[in-house]
Amino acid sequence: MTRSNPTLNLTRGLPKGADVVVLGMATISQSAPALVGVTADLDKPFSKAYGHGVAEVATSMSASAKREEVTVLPPVDGTRIVVVGLGDADVTPDAVRSTVGAALRTVAGLPGAEGLDVAVSLEVTDPELLQAAGEGALLGAYKFEPVTGKEQATAVASVSLMSAVTGSEQKEAVNRARVIAEAVCQARDWGNTPPNLLFPETFAEAARTFVRDDRIAVEILDEKALEKGGFGGILAVGGGSARGPRLVRLSYSPRGATAHIALVGKGITFDSGGLDIKPAGQMAGMKFDMSGAGAVVSAIHAVASLGLKVRVTAYAALAENLPSGSSYRSSDVLTMFDGQTVENYNTDAEGRLVMADAIGRAGLDKPDLIVDVATLTGACMVALGLRTGGLITNGEETSDLLLDAAEIAGEDFWELPLTDATRESLKSTVADMRSGTGQRWGGALVAGAFLEKFVPDGVAWAHLDIAGPAENPEAPYGYVPKGGTGVAVRTLVALAELIEG
Repeated sequence: MTRSNPTLNLTRGLPKGADVVVLGMATISQSAPALVGVTADLDKPFSKAYGHGVAEVATSMSASAKREEVTVLPPVDGTRIVVVGLGDADVTPDAVRSTVGAALRTVAGLPGAEGLDVAVSLEVTDPELLQAAGEGALLGAYKFEPVTGKEQATAVASVSLMSAVTGSEQKEAVNRARVIAEAVCQARDWGNTPPNLLFPETFAEAARTFVRDDRIAVEILDEKALEKGGFGGILAVGGGSARGPRLVRLSYSPRGATAHIALVGKGITFDSGGLDIKPAGQMAGMKFDMSGAGAVVSAIHAVASLGLKVRVTAYAALAENLPSGSSYRSSDVLTMFDGQTVENYNTDAEGRLVMADAIGRAGLDKPDLIVDVATLTGACMVALGLRTGGLITNGEETSDLLLDAAEIAGEDFWELPLTDATRESLKSTVADMRSGTGQRWGGALVAGAFLEKFVPDGVAWAHLDIAGPAENPEAPYGYVPKGGTGVAVRTLVALAELIEG
């Protein structure tokens, strides 16, 4: 599960031997769309070969400024030109990220694409826009390597971002883009991996391998350690599988750090629903139920690689939820890590149980902020669709911080309420609380209210429900492929950067 990503470079001019050059088409005021990024090195051979410059040829082929629309021009001297619509010339980082992503998806899908060296020329010099272009390029070029004995060709070998300014700020922006995009690609890979290959033990070891070159301490608790530690939720959920659960703790503690974030990720490597088994048609995508864990492991790696001066502790709560004679049941009473007891109402609401244990353990680290990430509820998908995640917090300041981070990252989250009535609905007559209500309405809010009960008093907390955007089951768009998306990684890294200041 080790991938080879394209290299990402910053150059002033057109690199020699570029196989593909990406240009932009933008609308300037009310004028006709104009081509962005054309250089004399490109225009001269085009005029010689076709009697017209690149702009004229692009116009004759109906190249458009419509956002993400891609037109492939005929090759000249072994170089192919790809024109992508930018929309308005006054572009935003997310517009750049999505349009460059769309262009690179097209490039990676060209017939015979193998080992291509791609140059992106959009006349961009602003560090924020360069970072967005770099992220879009690497994320758009992403392809999951299938499980096969056949040798697989790498479509894109390198990406060069052309900029008239190549100072230290621009170079640092491109490096950030590389680190963050590679982390997202790893999270995508874990999500896309078949569940017979990625289960708690192998996922835990993959996480250890992924951060081995970072200044990150790794602790992995197996079944015996979990039992000794009293992790009743994780043990219950994982009890029905022959593949035992794991809790991975990753700790990054740089010198000079004054703030501490705890990240908690749901890592259900396959969710059958347990004894409350899912219908067959709803089970196929359940390999993505570990996307929260993939996000937090990938994010802490990116934070460490960037050398951010903020302490981060990440927990990946890993289990496989299967039905068997040793499965936990609806109406079981579980004793959680922090000593609270829970009346379980449904074995298909397993994610909140493993997360509750991990949040309770994270509380012992005394962080300033706990952020949990989980593909937690179908109810959140019903409310917000497939491209927007839900946000629940225990304070307005925390909400603002997370929404600012998401906006910087270009990821969509929408805040949901947490009310006293929802909290009251979790009362139980046989335990300290119930894990749910059994009612159809407000399911995302109920799950959030349950998790809140395991957050230590006085600690800021945010819950990201990524059930919708963690997997894209439909056609690719922008820099988002079909399958695992790696959502929340960029938001978590942006959060760490905001807290670092």
